[in-house]
Amino acid sequence: MKLSNCLTFLIAALLMFFAGCSQESDQQQRTTGQQIPSQNLEDHAATIQNAEFTDLDGNPVDLSDFHGKLVLIDFWESWCGPCLQVFPAMQDLREEFPDEFEMLAVTVGLTEGPEEARAFAEEHGYDFTWLYDQNGVFEQLGGTGIPFKVYVDPDGELLEIEMGSRGRQGDYNSAKSKIENFF
Repeated sequence: MKLSNCLTFLIAALLMFFAGCSQESDQQQRTTGQQIPSQNLEDHAATIQNAEFTDLDGNPVDLSDFHGKLVLIDFWESWCGPCLQVFPAMQDLREEFPDEFEMLAVTVGLTEGPEEARAFAEEHGYDFTWLYDQNGVFEQLGGTGIPFKVYVDPDGELLEIEMGSRGRQGDYNSAKSKIENFF
């Protein structure tokens, strides 16, 4: 019986430890939307201009298809809490600025493929362009974790790369100010 109590205590302690680490890391990620320095943006400009994704049916999608709009390329996966937290805010922006703003929700393929992204998209009904990063654009841009956001201006030029999240309201405010700067 003593061994059973010790084992139960040890398991409970480990669960609390890992839950605490997870919460702290999620909180840090939500509040630290870190911008990539501008000198690194120049290194990635050609990557964006040549970026090609595939839609969830495997058809190629080129960024030039969205010329004239501010584009947010949001690299995500369905298990990423901070990624999903901002989707409602980006939906609000799509509704406020349907002709000026495009949200490209790009599954990076870390653990999921187009089928999982399609199931998520159908379940949630966001008005985003749902894509898959079959060509490794995420890695080419220096992506090492998600959320990873890339803003492209209406002329197709790389505007900003951001790692992490500012939370729903912070990401909403950031994207809205960029939209309003161009339109």
